[in-house]
Amino acid sequence: MKRNVYLSMKSLEEARSLFLEAPRKRRLTGSERVRIEDALGRVTAEPVFARFSSPSYHCAAMDGIAVKADETFGTTERRPKLLKIEKDFLWVNTGQPMPDTFDAVVMVEKVQPIGEDQLEIRAPVYPWQNVRKVGEDIVATQLLLPQNHRVRPFDLGALAGAGVFELAVRKRPRVVIVPTGSELVSRDQVREGFHPGTGRIIEYNSLMLAGLVTACGGVPEVMGIVPDNEVSIRNSIMEILSSEPDLIIVNAGSSAGSRDYTVHILGELGQVLVHGVAIMPGKPTILSLIQGIPVIGNPGYPVSSTISFNQFARPLLWMMQGLRAPAVASVKVKPTRDIASRLGIEEFVRVNIGMVGGRYVATPLPRAAGSITSLTRAEGIIRISSLSEGISQDEEVEAELLVAEEELKNTIVIVGSHDITLDILGDEIRRTAPHLRVSSGNVGSLGGLLALRKRACHIAGSHLLDTETGEYNVSYVRKYLRSALIFHLVLRDQGLIIARGNPKGISGIDDLKRNDITFVNRQAGSGTRVLFDHKLKQAGSDPASVRGYGHEEFTHMAVAVDVMSGAADCGMGILAAAKALDLDFIPVVQEQYDLVMTREVLEEGFVKTVLEIIRSESFRARVEALGGYDASKSGELWKEVGDR
Repeated sequence: MKRNVYLSMKSLEEARSLFLEAPRKRRLTGSERVRIEDALGRVTAEPVFARFSSPSYHCAAMDGIAVKADETFGTTERRPKLLKIEKDFLWVNTGQPMPDTFDAVVMVEKVQPIGEDQLEIRAPVYPWQNVRKVGEDIVATQLLLPQNHRVRPFDLGALAGAGVFELAVRKRPRVVIVPTGSELVSRDQVREGFHPGTGRIIEYNSLMLAGLVTACGGVPEVMGIVPDNEVSIRNSIMEILSSEPDLIIVNAGSSAGSRDYTVHILGELGQVLVHGVAIMPGKPTILSLIQGIPVIGNPGYPVSSTISFNQFARPLLWMMQGLRAPAVASVKVKPTRDIASRLGIEEFVRVNIGMVGGRYVATPLPRAAGSITSLTRAEGIIRISSLSEGISQDEEVEAELLVAEEELKNTIVIVGSHDITLDILGDEIRRTAPHLRVSSGNVGSLGGLLALRKRACHIAGSHLLDTETGEYNVSYVRKYLRSALIFHLVLRDQGLIIARGNPKGISGIDDLKRNDITFVNRQAGSGTRVLFDHKLKQAGSDPASVRGYGHEEFTHMAVAVDVMSGAADCGMGILAAAKALDLDFIPVVQEQYDLVMTREVLEEGFVKTVLEIIRSESFRARVEALGGYDASKSGELWKEVGDR
């Protein structure tokens, strides 16, 4: 079968310029009239003028007495003025119409009653003092809101106050989303009990894209799943075109695969402006125009899909409503390590961000385009220019924020070895201290200690075994940090994660020399890798004899997934990961997993909160319920390395 090629690869700027200029004849959506109760967030299609003045009468701005200002002139403390009711003053309350012939108000706290019908004042007032005059706020026929203005909550108050109860707004752009792929299973099918199984994927990109459309003021319409069939895809697009939507997004089928028909169909029906954009993720994006309607062939991987939407659909949808896309907040960050990138491709790197030592630090997350959790876990995105081969850890770069900046200042940055209990810790912190959040980066135990040394995190998670002493972490802390505090988090069972029922008959590490067993390893520098290498040495085995020794994963759950999926027969990991995926487990050792921090960081209030939580019965009970953990010493100071 013939394989597609990228037809017209463009830079991001060139692709966006071509695409946003193309539908200029249809750039603005039509208008409709709505009640002000339904106008919040909508964009005005024409200027809005006041019907009435506000206030529509002269009224008192304070509680007190209405007077004639010129009759108070010359009044002083030594020469007070005596006023008689009806003749010289009348009592008024805030908002009450001013009596005829009276033009000022003396506040009630500045008058001294003398008897029932007269009082004394000791200071003059000027004309219209403490009075709201007709039209002080709004004058009838005044321009209240210009066209192409997004209506805010306080705009609604001004409209109502001016007697405007209906206004013309831009129609919300109607966006039809078409999920394609024979491997996709709808959410409704799964709700009804269908299990996706091998080769089937729950379709969720349309749900995510619909949310993005709504956030841009659009109205999403999601079609049913269209199989990878040229006739079906063409018929679906043609049917949608007849309803004249403002934008069509065809999800998946945009790459260079042999079954990706979308680009050819769009070329037959209209004009393909771009097939392939020099960005990563998001390279396979198709930008086209059919009958004046913009159509985007959106990549199937979720991160690619999101990046593509934000670069092309987002600005287009705001433009259709007469607005520029709202600016994305950003901060300056320093990466915790060098980040390499491909020359000629603009890359969007998802990162964890936190404030450590008065500066923002960013830890890169997995870069796979299919890793939706790299977005759910990220606080920001670093964009690496197509003219750069990467950025160094010594550079300060801009990061676009995915959360409010205030959250970054209350983020506890934990970097190091992966452990499931850190997820429990993060949840417990959100439950007991909602203003705090945990950001964790999985870079291995040694990577965590190095990040702590560079002041790129608050806490390092570590379980590095000193094979000579049998002690955990102390010698490494002494070597790389010189001084630090080591707190117990958990004791945990490490061993071989194997398939359910142990079909290969694996009994221990000695069996890994067999040619019929494929192993999955942890990355160099991780505590699990150090432990495994030590156990191999004890068994007299050469790493070269282990099939799959060079196949590395960064988390225990990733190792367990490889075993569950059949990509490996076994891997070194923790019991909790095996239990989570209903796999078997062969114990090897109970190891010590600790939290390492400097004394300086310990003085931070939120770090003290962390220690309080891991000492709590609630945390310990939740951890031990996972299986394979002993949390009886959680939160205890185990060692203080170096001078105080």
